[in-house]
Amino acid sequence: MQTVGNNSPKHQITLMDRNSLAIDGVNNVGSFDEELITLETNMGMLTIKGDGLHITQLNLDDNRLVVRGHISALNYTEDAGVKGIKNRGKGILDRLLR
Repeated sequence: MQTVGNNSPKHQITLMDRNSLAIDGVNNVGSFDEELITLETNMGMLTIKGDGLHITQLNLDDNRLVVRGHISALNYTEDAGVKGIKNRGKGILDRLLR
């Protein structure tokens, strides 16, 4: 697995012509069909919407996924782990009072 300067796994999305999508930093595939794919990435949960979606490559050892089909939307939903990383450095009072 490739890492970036702070030793966290690399997260990169490459979208070509809205019909080929490569994602690095994939930890797990939650569900998939021809219209919706849900992924757990190292930057939060990612939902891919489209038509005729097919996973053509999945390598969890390399944290890489490739999808073909018409991609209409990419949407992140942050999970508690990602929020915890973003809240590092904030005082405990700031976290309790938000």
